[in-house]
Formats: sequence, C-alpha cells, structure tokens
Amino acid sequence: MSKVVIIGGGWAGCAAAITAKKAGADVTVLEKTDLLLGLGNVGGIMRNNGRYTAAEEIRALGAPELIDITDRLARHTNIDFPGHKHASLYDVNLVEPMVRRVLSAMGIELLLETRVIDVKIKSNTIESVLTASEEWIHGDVFIETTGSTGPMGNCLKYGNGCSMCILRCPTYGPRVSISQRAGVEDILGQRTDGEYGAMSGSCKLSKGSLSPELVMQLEKEGMMVLPVPTEDVNMDKLNIKVCQQYALKEFAENLVLLDTGYVKLMTSYYPLDKLRKIKGLENARYDDPYSGGRGNSVRYLSMAPRNNSMKVDGVSNLLCAGEKSGLFVGHTEAIATGSLAGHNSVRLSLGMPLLKLPRVLALGHLISYANEMLKEPEGRKNRYTFAGGKYFEQMKETGLYTLDIESIERRIREIGLKDIYTYKLV
Repeated sequence: MSKVVIIGGGWAGCAAAITAKKAGADVTVLEKTDLLLGLGNVGGIMRNNGRYTAAEEIRALGAPELIDITDRLARHTNIDFPGHKHASLYDVNLVEPMVRRVLSAMGIELLLETRVIDVKIKSNTIESVLTASEEWIHGDVFIETTGSTGPMGNCLKYGNGCSMCILRCPTYGPRVSISQRAGVEDILGQRTDGEYGAMSGSCKLSKGSLSPELVMQLEKEGMMVLPVPTEDVNMDKLNIKVCQQYALKEFAENLVLLDTGYVKLMTSYYPLDKLRKIKGLENARYDDPYSGGRGNSVRYLSMAPRNNSMKVDGVSNLLCAGEKSGLFVGHTEAIATGSLAGHNSVRLSLGMPLLKLPRVLALGHLISYANEMLKEPEGRKNRYTFAGGKYFEQMKETGLYTLDIESIERRIREIGLKDIYTYKLV
C-alpha cells in the first residue's frame, strides 16, 4: 500500500486526504494546530459566481464529500452581494468537527498539534519529515498544503502586525516551507505596487456586540450592505486585499456583512472608532483577528513551482495544493487543487502517468492558467479564483461558467473523467 503523508490540514489537505484514501493509500495528515481547515474556520463563502461551476465539477469527478458538507451546513443559499451571485454561506462554527468526523470515518490518520520543521531528502526524493517533537515520519509520497501565511514576522514585515489570526502562530509555531526545506526556492506573490504578500480579505465580528435589530435582519437576509460615511471611504485599501474578487469600489463605499454563524465583515481591516460610528455597530468587537481595526494576516509569501498535475518541480515525490500551489483564493479552489494532488499522489507512488485536468473543465483551466501567470512578473500581482477578478472573466469568455449541473456532468463524462477520483488504484 502507498503511504501518503500530507503536511497541512486546511481545505486543500483534507481534500487531498480524501482522494488519496479513495485511491487506496494509507493516509496521514499532519496539522500544526488543534483544528483542521485553517482559514476555513473564518471563511464561509461557497458557490458564488464561478465557484458554483467548480463545485459541481469536483462532485462529478468523484470528490463530493467536502462540497456536500458545506452545502449541508449552509445557513443561507442563493445570496447576492456586490459583484457576487448565488452564494451559499456555511456555518463556520460547525464545519470543522463535521469534516474531522468524515476523515476519521474513512480511516485517515489525523495527527494534530504536529508541526513539520524539516525533511530528510536523498537524490531529490523525500524519505521522511521531522516534526517539532523530534519524530521522523516516513512516507512514499508527500503533499504540502501548508498555505502561505505566517510566520508572525511576515505579518509584521509586510502588514500591520499580528494580534492574532485564527492560525495562532505564537501558540503552535511558525509555518515551515517544506518545498524550500527540500531545496526548491519559493515564489512570492506581490501587490500592485510591488510589495510582497497581501492581506486576508475579511474579519469576524462577534454577533453579541451588534444591535439585536441588525442581527435579526442579518440572520433573516444572510447579508447586509451598510453605507460608509463619505469621509471614511478609503479606496487605497482595495489594493492590499488577497481577495481581488472583492476589491470593488462597492466594498470601499460600503460595509458588506455576511452571516456565517459569526458576522463576516468583508474588509481586511476597519478602524474600530469608525466602525462604531455606523448604526447597529456602536458596540462592535472583532473576534478574528483581534487586530481587525488595524490589520490582518498576510498571505502569498510561499508558493512552490509545480506542474499542472500538482507535482513540485525538482522533488520526485512531493506534490502541493491550495495556496502553496499558486495565487489561488478560496475554499473551492483549495478543494479543487487538493483533490487532484491527493489522487495523483497514489499514481505517483505506483509509477503511473499523472492526471492533468483538461482546460475544457473550469478546474483544469484555472490550474493551468494560474500556473502560467505565476511564471510572469505581472501575473504575480494578481490572484486567481472562480469567484471574480480576471479569472472569472476568463471563465465567462470561454463559456466555462454555467449553473447547468447536467451539462457539467455531461462534459466530464464525454472526456472520460466521471468519478475518476473514486477509482481505487492500489
């Protein structure tokens, strides 16, 4: 049996674990904190714009588990907010334990509070990884899904500090780039002004700190748009956001609130004194990050060069997914890349040709397009997501964006990939 070791338990790592297990591998997930899903614990947005198409492609390829969980936990469906249509908002308070139970029931080994700090490599092949507790964990194939946020020094150097986000670097230690430890130089994303990294695009507000009237309306409608006083509008903030699909003037001129169990505030940060000037937010308090009045986590500082099968260049048995694999934004994008990496990890261990999703699928098109852009200096200043920005325009121009589930399944069946992720290879 193939032994697949996944470093990082976010959406990409969990998706990779599922497809690797389905393909017949013995799978272990190493996660440095005490929670799976990472930023998924403060996210909550699914199926907006082209993510609807992508979610249905993932399901048709044979990896429906994580999409189905977020669908079951949706507090609101078919929500429209500025620049976005037919979104669903899953409950961030319930999603992690449900995902954990699904992975455990599949027989996937979950080693939480297990931070990987180094690798043992011979002839461009990783033999094992070293944890902070000085344990060597061996594997046939490794998948890195460590993300691109942290350590704290990066949030200090490229942002406004740390105090502190859901990843809790002070408690669980800094992220370590496994690909770089294996001798592969990381790629850094940039902002439009050339500065490295970008801030996360949203904050969480405590519901209990908002007026009962505002909470009642938000829970009924799923979203609210509150005008920002003219003197407080700051268009420059849009340039620092990770989520360029939300870098629209409407998000500078208004506060967009979404009900994900918490109150998701769609801005990287917003000064507390100005926030409390708005009706219903007079007592508002940030839950994540605690520095939400001034700053947020900084991301896209650690991406590995890879091919379109998600294998890392220069290391024979290392794949990557999620933000580690490119300037991707979002849970759906992480699940898409993770699912492919997990399936291909077993193919790699068996010496089989790796699967490359064709560009007639939105998933294959995004993976290829983002890889091409990562190799271009200007391309590193953009982010790639099914939900908006330049890539969503590509989806519409190429006819890949559709809400027709039957046509999505037919397209996948015609290219012979229906339920490909369910095939047991070992």
